[in-house]
Amino acid sequence: MSTAVPARTRTTQTHCPYCALQCGIALTAGDRPATLVPADFPTNRGGLCSKGWSATELLDHPERLTRPLVRAVPGDRTSAFVETTWDAALDLVVDRLRSVQEAHGPDAVGCFGGGGLTNEQAYQFGKFARVALRTSQIDYNGRFCMSSAAGAANRAFGLDRGLPFPLADVGEADVLLLVGSNPADTMPPAMQYLDASREKGGRLFVVDPRRTATARAAELHLAPLPGTDLALANGLLHIALAEGLVDDHYVAARTTGWDAVRASVQAYWPDRVERLTGVPVAAMRRVVLALAGAGNAIVLTARGAEQHRHGTDTAQAWINLSLALGLVGRPGSGWGTVTGQGNGQGGREHGQKADQLPGYRMLADPAARAHVAAVWGVDPDTLPQPGRSAFELLDALGRDVHALLVLASNVAVSAPDARRVVRRLGDLQFLVVSDFFLSETAELADVVLPSAMWAEEDGTMTNLEGRVIRRRRTLDPPGEARDDLALLADLADRLGAGAHFSADPETVFTELGRASAGGKADYAGITWARVDAEQGVFWPCPAPDHPGTPRLFLDRFPTPDGRARFVAVEHVGAHEPPDAEHPYVLTTGRVMAQYQSGTQSRRSRSLQLVAPSPRCELHPDLAARYGIAHDDLVELTTRRGKARFTATVTDAVRPDVVFAPFHWGGGSSANALTDAALDPISRMPAFKTCAVAVARVGGPVEQVPAPTSQPVPVVLETAPRTPLTPTRRRTAAVKSTPRFLQGVFPLTGEGLTKPGPVDPALTYTVPSGASAQALYFRGGNSTDELVYVLLVRDGEPVRWFPIGAKGDVHVPLRVVEDLPGGTVVSLHAAAPAGTTGELVVDLGLVEV
Repeated sequence: MSTAVPARTRTTQTHCPYCALQCGIALTAGDRPATLVPADFPTNRGGLCSKGWSATELLDHPERLTRPLVRAVPGDRTSAFVETTWDAALDLVVDRLRSVQEAHGPDAVGCFGGGGLTNEQAYQFGKFARVALRTSQIDYNGRFCMSSAAGAANRAFGLDRGLPFPLADVGEADVLLLVGSNPADTMPPAMQYLDASREKGGRLFVVDPRRTATARAAELHLAPLPGTDLALANGLLHIALAEGLVDDHYVAARTTGWDAVRASVQAYWPDRVERLTGVPVAAMRRVVLALAGAGNAIVLTARGAEQHRHGTDTAQAWINLSLALGLVGRPGSGWGTVTGQGNGQGGREHGQKADQLPGYRMLADPAARAHVAAVWGVDPDTLPQPGRSAFELLDALGRDVHALLVLASNVAVSAPDARRVVRRLGDLQFLVVSDFFLSETAELADVVLPSAMWAEEDGTMTNLEGRVIRRRRTLDPPGEARDDLALLADLADRLGAGAHFSADPETVFTELGRASAGGKADYAGITWARVDAEQGVFWPCPAPDHPGTPRLFLDRFPTPDGRARFVAVEHVGAHEPPDAEHPYVLTTGRVMAQYQSGTQSRRSRSLQLVAPSPRCELHPDLAARYGIAHDDLVELTTRRGKARFTATVTDAVRPDVVFAPFHWGGGSSANALTDAALDPISRMPAFKTCAVAVARVGGPVEQVPAPTSQPVPVVLETAPRTPLTPTRRRTAAVKSTPRFLQGVFPLTGEGLTKPGPVDPALTYTVPSGASAQALYFRGGNSTDELVYVLLVRDGEPVRWFPIGAKGDVHVPLRVVEDLPGGTVVSLHAAAPAGTTGELVVDLGLVEV
């Protein structure tokens, strides 16, 4: 017998609140609690992960914020929070923001946003900062996610859109190369596209220092040392050149800058790249031959390759490879980057970034300022110039920035060198946070404002494909929680700028379309009605009759000459290499059942059952060295801090690498350990590599205790495709010159502890502008005693070669470091005192 459904209950088509797939769901609500089922939307096709299935649990969570909170003793953040009215809270906010700006100027107030805000909220937040507050100090947490890939894409293509093609193209790929991406854990519904590719005979290759769930499904897993992805990409391009696999016609017709790249990758010969990365030469060749020989091939990068001090150049190296093979702009092929946050794409297009205006217009461009100011109804001269990037903004708190407004971000957990950021937050005169829960950042605030959640607000999002979709309101927020769009409109009104702002999301979206019109991310032809009718619209869409642009770059690139740009990039060693005190490399990432800083997912009962505690991964060899067993409590220490985790002992991670998830705060904060060195272009912090020490603390525990002490903090430097087949031709561009230090020389021993030069002929200086590598050593000894030959670089010993009595030796030299221009190489010898005879030596080098 069926039960009648209450008339007030309704089912609404909307989207999951988590990752950038933005999976379609059908949400049934009215009488709480709400329920959901997956929908047959183009990105998820009826699939949903554990995070999506459990999303409704948080809508009625007992820890939801429902009324504004202020400190019981104003100005004393050690005093308790007490509830207050919205009027009282906003009056306090406006009074304090005004007093700070009166004392220190407009830029003394900062704004920090998030990649989970709707397009309307992100747009209005950027406008609010520049029109209502007139501050230049605004950025957002997407700077910690997509900025390196965005910088590379803008430089190479003139446009940044995560995937310049629909996700469905991945399912049709003959070859797919994933670099630093683990969708099996981070966006499981996307795995159906990888499965579809394999079912039709497609081949999957994965580059990751861990053997992740995605890597286990691959034909071949390449496990480079974190921070060496750029060298690997250049090495693959070197092989493509040597094998005659570069698409010369495509390069000549559609690109510029190739000559410089062709010259630069000469130095990345396979043996050298194997030594830098740990990836075998045979594996590199297999990947290149597969990519070049495929009808359709796609290269996808993600945070593993991009969250480095030189992440922009690393993304560029993979773009260079894709361009050289003729992939980009061909239907079914290309390069793309996997967006992480729910609105990581839209959130960076419309004004949250320190240097950008809506539509990807640049704030420093007078024409862009004039266009947007006209839409906003303000004088262009009143708009501030570009401000600080995300970490630089946070690091200026308490010094140049004295008050901060945070929307939808938990920087106390998500920022690098997190405890340094927490100290900066404590130095503020005033901190305001809008959130659903009392996050670690909200706990430090003067005022906390309760925000509506995903099912309680209307707006649009832009997913990883550049598809603009609709988030639909199904429920009323609990208690007095409010949409951030209405919050910003109310604050603007109290600051005297209310005439420029609206609390209606469709009105704001229409204005966003006008502001973005003519820009690179042009939404002018997109309306809510079109989005509803078409299951989303791909930007750019400049007019109502424009169909949208699912695939970019088919005819030309949005650069002045219509060509993509090759850019020569070089491998640079880690900003913080391992040493005796911190002998391993720490890398961080996500786990399936948690999300971002964990403000939401750590409060989900279902997800807590799957991932209840933070676990770091250690290789069995590393664990055995410190007596660590599975489930033991371990402490990780870097130059910035300590954190404790439960140990997972697994051979899925390299022996020299430790992996830690970043979803937890407090004593298990991975970002208390990470390096805040910044990419010079994107200003991306070096989340993915720093030096770390490991210690066993004790046996298994139910709850991870916090470390009892921390290192002394230090200030760090900031800073249809035609398949290609191998040919016998070797491109003339890859030129190398063999060099030999060889001959037969008399030897007189002065003692095994007293080596000395053999002959001036065995000294060689690498020419300026060149690079060399020692490939092998052969030696012969005519005496009756053991002798040694010593390879010396710039006066420092590099390698000893023992040669037995009347014996010989042959040693391949893949472990000798590279020899840049100006390096002096020489061979010395040592023999027992009084020994005489002849020494035969042959040191082979290659110079490029």
